[in-house]
Amino acid sequence: MDQPGLEPISSVRPDERVVTLDVIRGFALFGILVMNMPAFSASFYAGWSGIDLWPGEWNRFALHVRDVLFDGKFNSMFSFLFAVGFTIQLERLERHGAAESIAIYTRRLVALFAFGIAHAILLWSGDVLHMYALLGFVLLAMRRWPDRTVVAVIVLCFAYPAIVAVARVAWHWTPDIAELIDFARARQASNDLAYGTGSYTDVVVENAQELYHLYTAELVRGQVASFYVMMLATTLLGLLVGRHRLIQRAAEFRGFLPLLQVLFFVLGISAGLFFTLKVDETSPFNPSVLGVLVGMSYAIARAATMLFYVVTLVRLLLDRGDESRFNWLAYAGRMPLSNYLLQSVIGTFIFYGWGLGLWGRIQPVPQLLLATAIFTCVQIPLSHWWLTRHTYGPMEYLWRTLTYGRVPRSS
Repeated sequence: MDQPGLEPISSVRPDERVVTLDVIRGFALFGILVMNMPAFSASFYAGWSGIDLWPGEWNRFALHVRDVLFDGKFNSMFSFLFAVGFTIQLERLERHGAAESIAIYTRRLVALFAFGIAHAILLWSGDVLHMYALLGFVLLAMRRWPDRTVVAVIVLCFAYPAIVAVARVAWHWTPDIAELIDFARARQASNDLAYGTGSYTDVVVENAQELYHLYTAELVRGQVASFYVMMLATTLLGLLVGRHRLIQRAAEFRGFLPLLQVLFFVLGISAGLFFTLKVDETSPFNPSVLGVLVGMSYAIARAATMLFYVVTLVRLLLDRGDESRFNWLAYAGRMPLSNYLLQSVIGTFIFYGWGLGLWGRIQPVPQLLLATAIFTCVQIPLSHWWLTRHTYGPMEYLWRTLTYGRVPRSS
């Protein structure tokens, strides 16, 4: 039961929100869209099957820029923000004297997992929502762990490429490369048929198969494991930042922020450049010293560049002294679940056969321009329009209803 004198537990009101977090979420949504455009428009398996979808120096340069500035940085940012929000939400529940606070947050995660699976099957197989939900259960288990232990786990996450390489050598793991390439080519052909020219029913069937292969196929399950480990690292970074309220207390550290900004920029960009210039010289099947360095550089680049973006936005908000200047980003960031799913609706409509059918036809530079246009001309105005009429985004409204067991006020 709630303690006497306290309001009943309910979802966070707009006046309780941390605007800085909403601004960062809005920026993360843009980056997520940029990085998801290639996956909306062509098969994930093309690279594995040895096909160069976008030949030419200009396309190669655009891909390098995208790899250094965007690849992995924004889903890392969302996992970071997810953990910061976790600390705020759970602290709020416990502050209200809710003995059932863990049960409430568990319902929140179960609902998110269900949204993710539905998204993966009904819209787009590249869903990360169910992954965030699973990481949320890890946060629940680790929420009381001391900082020193959390830092040790983060270090192990960054060392994961080296650990895997040593394990492969010790266990003499030698995959059948020809078999894996044949699998990639078969999956690419299936993707091209279902997504490029198929009906919506064909897409749903293909999505279900992709979700199954995500966790069972030898070709991709190692990548999925690495993805979870890297996401765990940034999730735990968010746990530490949220636990000590570092974003809310950013003004106390104003003098250190420029130094952090430069440090994360140099570390992130240098590691990102090393990765994108050397990755083609390594094999995902044969462990090597260069392969380990490339894998670790990718993990470091993800985290460091993400933190550079976060610190930069925090500095901008502090230096300008007026959060309302960034409302255009904050509106989008206040309804991240709705906007993330809307991106999949728009992206699949543009590229899939049941929509405009532009599968495999849009090159990297136009993809970036298209992502920018969708976010600035559709999602930001739509978020502003919706939130001037309602308290929550439509999917956030449903999420809160499932979490708290009652319908929140929508306007």
